[in-house]
Amino acid sequence: MFFIASKVLGFFLVPSNVIALLCASGALLALTRARRLGSKLLTIGVTLLLIAGYTPLGNALLLPLSERFPPWRDDGRAPDGIIVLGGAINSDLSAARHTLEIEASAERIVTMLQLARRYPQARIVFSGGSANLLVPGSAEAPFAGLLLQEFGVAPQRIVLESGSRTTTENAVETKRLVAPKAGERWLLVTSAFHMPRSISAFRAAGFEVEAYPVDWRTGGWNDLWWPFERLSAGLARTDLAVHEWVGLVAYRLARRSSELLPAPR
Repeated sequence: MFFIASKVLGFFLVPSNVIALLCASGALLALTRARRLGSKLLTIGVTLLLIAGYTPLGNALLLPLSERFPPWRDDGRAPDGIIVLGGAINSDLSAARHTLEIEASAERIVTMLQLARRYPQARIVFSGGSANLLVPGSAEAPFAGLLLQEFGVAPQRIVLESGSRTTTENAVETKRLVAPKAGERWLLVTSAFHMPRSISAFRAAGFEVEAYPVDWRTGGWNDLWWPFERLSAGLARTDLAVHEWVGLVAYRLARRSSELLPAPR
């Protein structure tokens, strides 16, 4: 139920969807007797479109998330396990084309392969099912497992979690599968902007992990001063940031996390 509710709520809170509805409603009403209202809605929609598309708004919303956890530094103690969250593989397209198709968060996959080679004793966990709400979809994890084996990672090191659809389920199901022991060191690999929600979910599940953020999307706080050159790029960045903030608030309200915006420990 939470999964369905979050998907529906997420659709209506995505800025580009809201802007599209305002513009479409305004344009239609402008053709009727309510053209005054339509004109106002259309003006609001176009104004929001320009703000979200060209100003640094998306970066202003994203940077507090992506800069929350610093890059992981190797202190000489090798991790016992490495957890990689799904969201980087287009599983449905991969299944249809019989080849691996990577999404925008490909850094998660590249980092997974790098860490698997750098720490040959660590277990590699890939947690990712299908988040498709409308039709049954393929899980990401099996494709990640095949890729790991193709790169020479021993099967006994690989743990695949294919049932999760949300970040909370990533945390709960991964903990159940690996049964972490006291004193073990586990790294969590996901996009930097997604790390606060991920850490929050793992802490709520009672699984202490160390953040290994990748896929930064910005060059740092200096990006606050630069507008976007393309409308679509600014809209995409704003949508991404709002999605994460809504997720953080929803998880806190649903008691799926104990912190709204967790910090490094």
